Amino acid sequence: MFWFDPTYLLLLPGLILAMWAQSRVSGAYAKWSRYFSSSGITGAQLARDLLWRNGITDVSVEMGHGVLTDHYDPRHKVMRLSRNVYSSSSIAALAIAAHESGHVIQHARGYAPLEIRNNLVPVANIGSMMAWPLFIIGLLFGATNLAWLGIIFFSAALLFHLVTLPVEYNASNRALAMLVDGGYIVGQREVAGAKDVLGAAALTYVAATAMAALQLLRMLALLGGFSRRD
Repeated sequence: MFWFDPTYLLLLPGLILAMWAQSRVSGAYAKWSRYFSSSGITGAQLARDLLWRNGITDVSVEMGHGVLTDHYDPRHKVMRLSRNVYSSSSIAALAIAAHESGHVIQHARGYAPLEIRNNLVPVANIGSMMAWPLFIIGLLFGATNLAWLGIIFFSAALLFHLVTLPVEYNASNRALAMLVDGGYIVGQREVAGAKDVLGAAALTYVAATAMAALQLLRMLALLGGFSRRD
């Protein structure tokens, strides 16, 4: 009963945290999408203004598809904002647009953790794909070295998550500072709303990192169990 072993219980805290984080994001986004900033600026206008103020003229701002699919593509130098962020002046829209602008500024300034994360992308992708197949094959055939190789691959994916945390928190801190200092949001309610949206979004990255760490612990526990059995 390999797939129903007790080590699955190690993942339970991560699953609870992930569900709570997703609930926080959905709730904060839904709530603050109903409150509009006194500045009246839309997410797209805000993003373009922030980039211009920071001397960045080679990044375009486009409308993307879906909901909460906002991202910055450094390879093509395009910031894509979902429709409800691009054309809305809600507190949620401004917080998200400012966050993505923070990533653009990080890229333009050569922010070290972002550079490290970008360099880790191919390693993390390979690690995510190869880790579990190598690990399971190693356990099934008693090839401990192969199982350890799977763990090493998975550790690379965990490293990517760990490096992502300072990148995301720094982008959120930049976002809030730019929103307040630029007068795009004013008053306690608007600032509190932006903090709520940015904080909820950051929590999802914490949950992803915690889940990856727990998966690594589970792999070590499984390998330890098979080693003792042998």
